[in-house]
Amino acid sequence: MPAKRRRLAARRKALGYSQDRLAELLGVATSTVARWEAGADPHGWVLPKLARALKVTPENLADLLVPEAAPPAFPAASTAAIPSGDTDDMKRRDVLSLLAVTGALISLPEIVNSPSRNGVSAALEESGPELNKALWKTFSLSDSKQDVYPLIRHQLGLLAKGLEESQSNASRQLLCSLVGDLYQLAGEVFFDANRYSDAAQCYALAANACREAGAFDMWACALTRHAFVELYERRFTVAAPILSAAAQVAERGDSQLSTRYWVAAVQAEVYAGLGDFDAVGRALDAAEEVHNLPGKPHNGGWLRFDGSRLAEERGTCYLALGRPDLAEQALTAALAQQLSLRRRGAVLAELAALGAERRDLDQADHYIRAALDLVGQTGSGYVGKKLEAVKARLVPLMPDRRALALHQKISALDSAA
Repeated sequence: MPAKRRRLAARRKALGYSQDRLAELLGVATSTVARWEAGADPHGWVLPKLARALKVTPENLADLLVPEAAPPAFPAASTAAIPSGDTDDMKRRDVLSLLAVTGALISLPEIVNSPSRNGVSAALEESGPELNKALWKTFSLSDSKQDVYPLIRHQLGLLAKGLEESQSNASRQLLCSLVGDLYQLAGEVFFDANRYSDAAQCYALAANACREAGAFDMWACALTRHAFVELYERRFTVAAPILSAAAQVAERGDSQLSTRYWVAAVQAEVYAGLGDFDAVGRALDAAEEVHNLPGKPHNGGWLRFDGSRLAEERGTCYLALGRPDLAEQALTAALAQQLSLRRRGAVLAELAALGAERRDLDQADHYIRAALDLVGQTGSGYVGKKLEAVKARLVPLMPDRRALALHQKISALDSAA
C-alpha cells in the first residue's frame, strides 16, 4: 500500500476544508487533492498556492508533503527504537542522491520527440523559474539555512521526473537551467554548514548543467561559487584558475548583469591570499564598476551581487595583506550598513581578527563575543569558519590568559558543531 500524507489531510481538516473546497480554492479537480493525500506529488506551480491555502510556510508545507507509512496492524516484533523523522545527515544524503540522478539525466544524450504538454516538464517550464526564485528568497530570509533542505529535495525530485520525459531542445535547455540554478542553492546550504566537499560537488554539477543550458551568467556564477570553497579552505592557487575560467565565461554573458563584477570581487580575495597587493587593487576597482550598471544588476537568486558588500570584501583583502589601517576603515564602514545576521557575524569576526593582529585583546574580546552570539542565533557555519581563522591569530598571544580564554571559546564552538 502506498504511503499516505496523513499530515496534509489533517491540516486540511483542521482548517475546515473538504477535499472539494480545497480543490476549488486551488483551481484543481477534487480527485487531484485526493491523489496528493494518497501520495502523488503536486506539480511545482501549485505549491505556493497550496501553502497559502493551508496557511503554512513553504518549509512547513514540505513537511506536510512527506508521505507517512501506514502503522502496522500488529505490534512489531522488534522493540528497537525507530527514528521519528529525518536527521540532518539523512536529508543531506537525500539531496545528494537526487543530485546524482539529475546529473546523470543531464549527461545522457538528448531524447527529443514531440513532448506531451501535460507532463511534469511542461508544468516545470511554467512554474519552475518562479518557484526557484521563491526558494532562493526563503534561503536568504531563513536564520537557519538548513531549513531549506526539504524544499530543495522536493523540487529536485520533480526536476528528475521532468528530465526523464522526452522534450524539445528548448524545453531541455530550460530544465537544465532550472537544475543548474537549484544545484547552486543546494551548494549554498552545504557551504553554510561547512560541508565543503558536498558544496563543491553541487557547484561542479551546476556548472555542467548550466553549460548544457547555454546559460553563461549562471555558469560563471557556479564556477565562482566553486572557487569560494577553495578560497575558504585557503587553497588560493586552486581557486585562481577556476576564477579565470569564470571570468572568460562571464564575458560571454549579459553585459547588463553583475556577473563579471562579482567574479572580479572574488578574484580580489584570492589575490590577497596570494599576497599580490596591486592585483587586489585592480580587481576591486573592476568590481566597483558594478555601480555604473543601469537598472537592477542581479536577479536575487543565483546572482545577488550588487556591490553592497564591497566594503566588507575590501576589509577582508586588506586584512589578509597585512594592512590593518585600510582594513579597519573598510570593515567599520561595512558594519555601519544594514546587514543580515550572517554578514554581520562575518564582519565582526574580521574585526576580531584585526584586534588580534594588533595585539589589542580588548578589541578582539569585544568582537569575538558579539560574533559568537550571532553564531548562536543563526547556526551559521560560515560565521564559525570566519572565527576559526581568528584562532590562529590568537596563538602568538597565548601567554596572556585572556587570549587563551578567547581561543577556548572559539574551540568550544567547534566542539559543539
